[in-house]
Amino acid sequence: MMGGLRRLARRLVGDQMGVAMIEFAYAAPVFLAAILTGLELTNLVLAHLRVSQMAMAVADNAGRVPSGIDEVHIREVFAGAQVIGGPMDFQQNGRIVLSSLEDNGRKNSSGGQWIRWQRCWGEGKYDPAYGRQGDGEGNASLKKGLGSSGNRIIAASGTSVMFVEATYKYQPLIATGFFDPPTIHYESAFNVRGRQNNAISNTQSLPVLAC
Repeated sequence: MMGGLRRLARRLVGDQMGVAMIEFAYAAPVFLAAILTGLELTNLVLAHLRVSQMAMAVADNAGRVPSGIDEVHIREVFAGAQVIGGPMDFQQNGRIVLSSLEDNGRKNSSGGQWIRWQRCWGEGKYDPAYGRQGDGEGNASLKKGLGSSGNRIIAASGTSVMFVEATYKYQPLIATGFFDPPTIHYESAFNVRGRQNNAISNTQSLPVLAC
């Protein structure tokens, strides 16, 4: 009887059958967490890239309208942004502000820049960061232009600059509650090319995408 127990004890001590399963149980959560973290970081980088592309595309395309700018052109420009931002549901979680920045033509202390018109697209609750339509028209409140400190944009006399703010609340792949989704914000500006009349028209009486 005792000999049998000793043999069983020696067999159990040398048994390695469950070791791999135990090791996997310890390693699997770490391995899975590393994979999910890598996927989330990749998705975040792509979101930054898309928001940056949207800001540049809207400013560039709005600046390319040759003769006169119309509400229908604004909708076409925003439709292009929707194509870029569609995969990350930008329209539901972000906002684009398009401003036409011009010299206000004033002299002396009232001289400066003004926002001739401004249009917005997207359901995100983000206000224009630097001013609203009409700001600076008769005063120097926008003398330094639009943009963050050290990177101000100013329009030359007789022309216009399309200034864009694109803001997006990042949507994580997996909502864990431990990760506070960041707000992504990019700005871009392009000079208007070859357009003589910078006032905006509405030949088709479309609803204005006001901010």
